[in-house]
Amino acid sequence: MKTKAAVLRGVGQPFEIEELTLDPPKAGEVLIKYVAAGLCHSDEHLRHGDIVPRFPIVGGHEGAGIIEDVGPGVTRLKPGDHVICSFLPVCGHCRFCAAGMTNLCDMGATILDGMLADGTYRFHSDSGEDLGGMCMLGTFSERATISENSCVKVADDVPLDKAVLIGCGVPTGFGSAVHAAATEPGDTIAIYGIGGIGINAVQGAALAGAANVVAIDPLENKREMAERMGATHSCPTAEEAHAVIQELTNGVGADKAIITVGVVDSEVTTNAFHAIRKGGTVVITGLADPAKTTIEIPGALLTLFEKRLQGSLFGSGDPFKDIPRLVDMYQAGQLKLDELITNTYSLADVNKGYEDLVNGVNIRGVIIHDPDA
Repeated sequence: MKTKAAVLRGVGQPFEIEELTLDPPKAGEVLIKYVAAGLCHSDEHLRHGDIVPRFPIVGGHEGAGIIEDVGPGVTRLKPGDHVICSFLPVCGHCRFCAAGMTNLCDMGATILDGMLADGTYRFHSDSGEDLGGMCMLGTFSERATISENSCVKVADDVPLDKAVLIGCGVPTGFGSAVHAAATEPGDTIAIYGIGGIGINAVQGAALAGAANVVAIDPLENKREMAERMGATHSCPTAEEAHAVIQELTNGVGADKAIITVGVVDSEVTTNAFHAIRKGGTVVITGLADPAKTTIEIPGALLTLFEKRLQGSLFGSGDPFKDIPRLVDMYQAGQLKLDELITNTYSLADVNKGYEDLVNGVNIRGVIIHDPDA
């Protein structure tokens, strides 16, 4: 089978639209026709070199679509099923899955190589080279062969062009507030960076009952969106936010801070550390170059004030629990998705979509593969 896909061939290069050969599904795999794909910042990290995958790679790790075929042994899904893809697969039986930490499933070890569980690839170029799919998905392709462990079935009436965001950005942000930060009613929460993840941390904190949600971002359009999504206050700088937090808490400090900036650096982690109270928590969800130092904090205050640093992947949640839950919240009118999508694009306009993301135009951009689905 042939499929058009947006391929990244190296750091600093644009996505190139190529026609690839796609293998049929093997045991435990499914063929999916993507309806929509989210333009998440993580794929931009690959292009900028903040995270370096195996090149070439088919981009895209937020996806939703319709199952067209299944391989041997697949019983949970059938052709015609509508699914949202989890950017992290869940095997259900490794040490971490067995301990309830499914977001840390061992299957996720190869998401930057893009190979499937048997160590081979399903995308191939005309010259015979193997291409991986970002997060074992490659949602910037019309179709893909992926693991059934990456698919969460949803009802046919769920609008996939909106619910596609529940594959990564929504649960990562929401869970950063609800799971990793364990927001409680009455809390004061500071959120640094209001992009595709931070805006959902705002939603999560507000829905969890935080009394004060302080959104920090230099862009006015993002601060305005944060206030529409539940932020009680917004500030353009960390310094202004610190003053607001001190006033709101009578000098005590925020209960938790969540870092969801595009690229984490030592400045933002230090600011967040000083913004939280004794016994408070800083949740670090944003990414950065693994070779760079991105956390610098006073060790004495870490000890004497018992402050905590907490990393968070997929919002420290369970894809197969949280994705259906968030779909239900969306359909009940509690969780906002439609409002998050600033612009939609065709596959051919993927580079324009990322240009808009980098320039701060979009809260979220979405590629629509099939406008009629």
